[in-house]
Amino acid sequence: MKIKNEKLKDLETLRKRVRTLQRQGKKVVFTNGCFDLLHVGHVRYLSAARALGDCLIVAINSDASVRRLKGTARPIVPHRERLEVLAALGCVDYVVLFNSNTPQRVIDALVPDILVKGGDWSLEEIVGRETVERRGGKVVRIKIIPGASTTGIIKRILKQSQRG
Repeated sequence: MKIKNEKLKDLETLRKRVRTLQRQGKKVVFTNGCFDLLHVGHVRYLSAARALGDCLIVAINSDASVRRLKGTARPIVPHRERLEVLAALGCVDYVVLFNSNTPQRVIDALVPDILVKGGDWSLEEIVGRETVERRGGKVVRIKIIPGASTTGIIKRILKQSQRG
């Protein structure tokens, strides 16, 4: 069964929506990630990102992209389900899927006012920083929650399963 959700947008539709919001003086916030197993770190991060502006857009790596970045055992949750779960969050206004290793093409198309990444990323590593700053926008790094990570959850599950 396919779930229809007004928050799920293709890039061109979303680009037009962003331009409309920006013409209205709204601040558009953008972030991206795999969001494989949603956990408290993700929820706090996304809530903090949304608080920075009027609209939060989350770009989600496709399954193929996650495999290239994280290995063949990932993702745990397919992108269709990850899109649906993130779209269900009240702090998320729109979600868009991307298939490349980085969201550069998405950021270039949308040119958000604020680009958000986790505090574990250095400014130099943040893809799209130049695009956003060139337009007068800003990049914000949000503190990560120690111990809250998908990789950590997977390791704990595997450790528990080995104990029997």
